[in-house]
Amino acid sequence: MKLKSIAVLALLCSAAGLACGADSTMTGYISDSHCGAKGAKAAGHGQCAAKCVSEHGAKYVFVNDADQKVYNVDPQDKVAAHAGHHVKVTGSVDGDNLKVASLEMAK
Repeated sequence: MKLKSIAVLALLCSAAGLACGADSTMTGYISDSHCGAKGAKAAGHGQCAAKCVSEHGAKYVFVNDADQKVYNVDPQDKVAAHAGHHVKVTGSVDGDNLKVASLEMAK
């Protein structure tokens, strides 16, 4: 019985690993790596985030509404015009990294 349970667990873990590369859609804010989640919803944060990226070496990040998790974004140029915006992002997640396939303003 234990062997059967271990086999099932191994199969589930393998399936979860394959799913990591699949595209998912999330809603959240484009912020910068210096402010992260704490500045994401602040009024006027878009200008601040753009300045941190252009002048202070920060990178754009995505802050997920569901859990406030901060993801590094690739490619950066795809989200630059949306700094401070509430957006819906579709892309693949690998750990803390989000490879953006598409982006649109959230409703």
